Amino acid sequence: MGLGARRLFLPAEERIDDIYLNGHPARRLPNNVNVSVDFVEGESMLLNLDLEGICASTGSACCSSSFEPSHFLLALGLPPEQAHGSLRLTLGRENTEADVEHVLENFPRIVAKLRAMSLLLRGTK
Repeated sequence: MGLGARRLFLPAEERIDDIYLNGHPARRLPNNVNVSVDFVEGESMLLNLDLEGICASTGSACCSSSFEPSHFLLALGLPPEQAHGSLRLTLGRENTEADVEHVLENFPRIVAKLRAMSLLLRGTK
């Protein structure tokens, strides 16, 4: 896993239950991380992250304008509900350590808030 992806994913994995890295852990772009978060819709995460000034996308890069689950994530074997809970974060050369910390401070809180409202989670209990 590239340094940027590792810096975003590993701390998030420690703070958020039921979060999964999509794709190969090492053979990937070093600045890109695509995760699936169980029991949360990707669009809901996207809107809440945007309110915190965090730019992200749902699904894969080639399907970012579609509301259908990414056919790439489905081909990786993800069930449709997990593919719908995907989020893509990409770091650029302008991003700073403070930007990464901002994501790591807000992302777990956003997931917890959305899960508290989630009908998907209620159906599992």
